[in-house]
Amino acid sequence: MTENNDRILLLTGDAGFGHRSAAEAIQQALKETYGDHCEVILKNPLDHPDVPDFIRQSESDYDDIIEAAPELYHLGYDISDSSLPVTLMEGGFVLFLFNAFKELILDLNPDLIISTYPIFQAPLAAVIEREALKIPLMTVVTDLVTVHQVWFNDKVTRMTVPTQIVRDLALEAGLSETQVIITGIPVNPDIAKLKKVDSKVLRKELGWEADPITLLVVGSPRVFDLMEILHALDHTHHHIQFALVAGGNDQLHKAFKGGDWRHPVKIYNFVEVMPKLMRAADIILCKAGGLITTESLASELPIMVVNFLPGQEEGNVAYIVDHDAGELCDTPEKAVETLNRWLEDKGSRLIAISENAAQASQAGAAKKISEEAWRLLQKNNSTSKT
Repeated sequence: MTENNDRILLLTGDAGFGHRSAAEAIQQALKETYGDHCEVILKNPLDHPDVPDFIRQSESDYDDIIEAAPELYHLGYDISDSSLPVTLMEGGFVLFLFNAFKELILDLNPDLIISTYPIFQAPLAAVIEREALKIPLMTVVTDLVTVHQVWFNDKVTRMTVPTQIVRDLALEAGLSETQVIITGIPVNPDIAKLKKVDSKVLRKELGWEADPITLLVVGSPRVFDLMEILHALDHTHHHIQFALVAGGNDQLHKAFKGGDWRHPVKIYNFVEVMPKLMRAADIILCKAGGLITTESLASELPIMVVNFLPGQEEGNVAYIVDHDAGELCDTPEKAVETLNRWLEDKGSRLIAISENAAQASQAGAAKKISEEAWRLLQKNNSTSKT
């Protein structure tokens, strides 16, 4: 790579895994297609020392707030999701984040900025405008249906959204027709590559048994009552096995390891090969986060939704159910009843739901977003030279 190559600054945050996963998917797609012509720098700007502690700590406090007071979180989400509160919020973000973002941008001197985190748009736009910078700003929305208005800053050059519903919301919020494009939510490109690999081959590589119906269970600090649901499923008569992923939740990982399992299990804490696990499984049990929902659909996995954040993730549940790609299974009884129904008649229902998931998937989103980013970059370069 030469010094003349373009530099893309990819910004994300760490409240939950979804925003970073989306950013990493875009980074990989950019590198695979344009890696000889650009440098992609992935950063969390909230790590900057000039960011106030209370904003930085909001990332780590996110899980604690949801677990301790989910109703309060829901209320706060709803109250803030209107034009006046959003305007006040954006003013606060500009006030507290401007200096850190300014230093980051001037230091790295990017030719394009991509953000996958909702609170970054206002301070980024303020820095670009105040410093008279000619840098395109691209926002990637990471929820399927229910999207907070703080995402919709009309100063961005381009916004990519997952669905027509979200595009309509963006237009209602004041963005123009040309600013908003539908791409889907970016998922790891390895998901598409692994489609050609037989699941039994993947299971052998992972050390799983080849034949049982495999339930991939993905936990996190925001998945509640999971052990009760798994205990009920473990006592069914079906020929099944579990792949249990704690998602970095040490307490859940300990609970997995301490379980008295009747069916075969493989236990993981945090994994970096989630696409392989998804392609090797038959069913996934997870919360309705935007990224894991999208990755599951792209992997053609029927989804048993065991939990969701009120407000923020309700639309994701509706998307899954409306496309008949899974069901809400938030109690042990519902989970067992769903599994029984999916596996009866030689699993014909399970096969149908897997096909529906494939139809609802957005596996090519990362590539589409990388191509749009490259078009913006080349257009800006052309304009700058004239």
